[in-house]
Amino acid sequence: MAPDPGRVRLRVSLRAVLGITLAVALAELLGLSLTASITAGLAALLALFTVADPTVRRQAVTTALLPAAGFPVLALATVLHDAPLLRDTAWLLVVFAGVYARRWGPRGHALGIFAFMQFFVTQFLHALPAQLPELYAAVGLALLAVGAVRFLAWCIERRVPPPAAPAPLPGTGLARPTTRQAFQATAACAVALAAGQLISHERWYWAVGTAWWIFVNTASRGETLVRGFRRVLGTVAGIAAGLLIAVPLGGATAPTALLVAVCVFGIFYTAPLSYSWMMFFVTVMAGLLYGLLGVLHPGLLLLRFQETAVGAIGAVIGVALLPVTTHAATNAWIERAVTCVHTCTTAAARRLAGDPGVDPAPHAAELEVLLGRVRLSVAPLVHPLSPLRARKARARRVLALLDDCAREIRGLAAVAADPDASHDARLVAAAWRVEAAVHALVPPAEPVRTPAAEAPGVPHHHPGAEAALGHLHGLEQALVGLAAPLRTSHRAPLVPAA
Repeated sequence: MAPDPGRVRLRVSLRAVLGITLAVALAELLGLSLTASITAGLAALLALFTVADPTVRRQAVTTALLPAAGFPVLALATVLHDAPLLRDTAWLLVVFAGVYARRWGPRGHALGIFAFMQFFVTQFLHALPAQLPELYAAVGLALLAVGAVRFLAWCIERRVPPPAAPAPLPGTGLARPTTRQAFQATAACAVALAAGQLISHERWYWAVGTAWWIFVNTASRGETLVRGFRRVLGTVAGIAAGLLIAVPLGGATAPTALLVAVCVFGIFYTAPLSYSWMMFFVTVMAGLLYGLLGVLHPGLLLLRFQETAVGAIGAVIGVALLPVTTHAATNAWIERAVTCVHTCTTAAARRLAGDPGVDPAPHAAELEVLLGRVRLSVAPLVHPLSPLRARKARARRVLALLDDCAREIRGLAAVAADPDASHDARLVAAAWRVEAAVHALVPPAEPVRTPAAEAPGVPHHHPGAEAALGHLHGLEQALVGLAAPLRTSHRAPLVPAA
């Protein structure tokens, strides 16, 4: 029930169903095996889900590069299928490389996930070297179908460009988030792999998959632990639904295909909002696919839960290696959000002062992305199970005030976009008060000179200027209000250590 401005999530979800359906339909029409058809559907899902470059052109290039990352891994996984020690070692190397590749931005992130999942799909479908040509054809066909739907038939991003992903937190060597997480994820997957094989020699790969996905889009110890909890919660709910839906169906083709389409829609529609709901739909879809393969039974779903729990435990162990504390990551993201508020305010003031070359809208979109990162980072502190009640209250207050800032920034950007909004001398003073409030929270690197007082003159009481003044005043109040929950002493971090 969360807001969906422009119905972007709805359209992206419907497009995903269309693209994946087309990929599977083409595989079936060409007479490929059931294994190849499922491979095509999963490849299409991954291509639509993971490719998130800031421009359509770069998205198309990344999609075209997916086989370069996936095909070698697919071949390696099938060739080593009957050599457990070499297979396990190779997969852990793929895990490390896949996470390390995230330092190259959205493209490295997408290629790393696609490579990992090709290894996973091989284990899931028990693919053999003799099937490689057919599997290559299925993946290539799926990417062509996805490209046709995403970039030709229904290119949502041309009308609504996605905001650029925020740059990762700074660092060098082991302090770099990608290097640190590469070691953490590899350790977590190694623990999950060993423990998963003790539970089942056939379905152990679910534990590895769980450990891997828990580390996707997380940056701190707290984020990873909360994500692990949500994954287990969503999996348990999905298993319960699978017992009521997937098991009775027994792999019947038509209803199973329809329900898989519903699950695909649910995965894409809920992913930006709730990891638990996304995992619910993923688990139900996995049960339905097992039904198509003719191996589904209640015991298999119970095994799925056991492997998920083992993978989550592996993630807990892995995150203990070279941990990033919750307060350190949250402190950095809040500083970035507050700095972005200042940047957007400055751009809006210049635009209202008559500079048509400055546009605050991109900065407002960037602020929304940064606030998403803040919410993710603060999630451990505001989680219902968190025992730290005082810190939970402080974190919720910070989120509420940052949301107030975002609301005022959206209004200010809308006023600045009005070509009739004229210059008002009062805007300069209001903008400087906002800047002073920002610098009280995030001290500037260099001293800031206060502008000389202007002659009062006769103000221009334009409706646009009045609205802008209202938004600037709201921003100032929200930023001043942030001082109390963010700092209890001069040297205290923005969010106290968990």
